[in-house]
Amino acid sequence: MAEQQEASPDAVMTRIGQAVILLHAGDREEARNRLGEIWSEIGEEGDSLHRCTLAHYMADAQDDPADELAWDLRALTAAAEVPDDVPDDMAGERPGTGPPRDGPPARREPHPELRVFYPSLHLNLAADYVKLQRPEAARVHLARARAATGALSDDGYGNGVRAAIARLERRLAAEPGAGPGSRPFPEQSP
Repeated sequence: MAEQQEASPDAVMTRIGQAVILLHAGDREEARNRLGEIWSEIGEEGDSLHRCTLAHYMADAQDDPADELAWDLRALTAAAEVPDDVPDDMAGERPGTGPPRDGPPARREPHPELRVFYPSLHLNLAADYVKLQRPEAARVHLARARAATGALSDDGYGNGVRAAIARLERRLAAEPGAGPGSRPFPEQSP
């Protein structure tokens, strides 16, 4: 029984991965259908890692920018949730740091595996808001994406996300009415 439970999360991620392969191959409709089936199975209360991953890719499968935004918001919401398997007395702690000290209760941290996705999640939200012609909301999420880049490794994925953030920063800075005083991106070069 325990072996079957351990295999279940992998099976869900495998199915999400198969749908993503279809998405990247250009079959957006079939990818949407498969991701929708999985979403129906795991539901709003399912594992936060599964929901975040699925919603992140489901957003990419949308044709309507408003639908894409809704799925990206679901992904961010799932990423911010604290997993149920973290005991309250260990909430907010890193392994090996000991029990909480006297004072206010420790803050429960989101799923540690999802921290690396925050820059991409906020970047996607910024891009959604650009598509919906809401540049100020885009700038807010772009600043959050930039602030979260410390979680990224110095590898292909991390460098790609950082480069995409910089591209969108330049694009927003070039928007009419964006002027030099409205740029909230101090690390952006002109």
